[in-house]
Amino acid sequence: MITAGLVKTSYPENDITFLLKDVTDDFEESSLEERENAVQTGGHYAERLPVEYRPSEEYTKLYHQSVQQTKKQLSHLVGVVARRIQLNAGTDVIVLVSLARAGSPIGILIKRYAEQMMGMKWPHYSVSILRDKGIDEKAIGTILEKHPGSRIQFIDGWTGKGAIQKELTKSLSSLNREYGTDLQDDMAVLADPGACAVLFGTREDFLIPSACLNSTVSGLVSRTILNDRYIGPEDYHGAKFYGELIEEDLSNDFVDQVTSCFAETSKASEEEAYSTPVTAERTWEGMKEVEEIGRSMYSETDYHLVKPGVGETTRVLLRRNPWKVLVRDIEHPDVKHILILAEEKDVPVEEVPDLFYRSIGLIKSGKEI
Repeated sequence: MITAGLVKTSYPENDITFLLKDVTDDFEESSLEERENAVQTGGHYAERLPVEYRPSEEYTKLYHQSVQQTKKQLSHLVGVVARRIQLNAGTDVIVLVSLARAGSPIGILIKRYAEQMMGMKWPHYSVSILRDKGIDEKAIGTILEKHPGSRIQFIDGWTGKGAIQKELTKSLSSLNREYGTDLQDDMAVLADPGACAVLFGTREDFLIPSACLNSTVSGLVSRTILNDRYIGPEDYHGAKFYGELIEEDLSNDFVDQVTSCFAETSKASEEEAYSTPVTAERTWEGMKEVEEIGRSMYSETDYHLVKPGVGETTRVLLRRNPWKVLVRDIEHPDVKHILILAEEKDVPVEEVPDLFYRSIGLIKSGKEI
């Protein structure tokens, strides 16, 4: 495959191929105010990038603690998902396609598990998918051309209220109609708290440490970019490489630490995968709470302003303009990092004991009640 022009990454070449155009030298980040104003007035979030959050010493320490505390659980879930992917596909000829950026480290872990514990060599790509814009069709075309007849398995890190799952379903339906393909929308995730994925490791809303950081746990790759000034009709969606953060990069440390637990957790992962249903029904249960919060807390209902789950709450605090955070239990270890971020950014936190999700981030919009 021709890799010239693709975004660089700190991940090893055999772990992942990012099918993203390199716009490192062309694209400048926008301030939080510029980006929020653009989004609130009809611009698309992928036209601009937020400035990368530089974690404080306290926050970095907590991140490392969370990796130590969760790496065995993550390793177990990676094994469950990898084996469910194989069982669900009904074939060993599988290509992993992670959704940049949160899906990338999870895709690497699944690829490594498949190779080390299952003897499978599954190629792994990462492509862009954007809410209201769809998946990068050129990238999907490249993968189909290189791997004809393979089962394409899409991967993300976690679900919130299911916006990306819906976007994937819509995009693949369109591609299948247009090109006669048979792409499946059964996205696999480690955690599915919103009950909107059919393939998952758990539906518990828990902390996946890779949600805590931005590019420094994602191969130094930015969020994906779709802006006509930099991305032409024949280009892949774009991304930046943050080479200046190489000294702070924890991307390989994260996947290496989880990988180191595979031998210890693999037996239990295999037993769970073979003794439980491979897939589960989408109930979209979490969306009911999102809709209620949207109606009760904003004068004009916009569900994009409500970001449910530990992962999505973290993202709100890292790169959006947060209004407030709701947590089910303020003492729970999975929200410690959220409390630190909220304090740093002077964002109020409210404890709501009957919350469906462990936490929810609310974005400031001027429509708050």
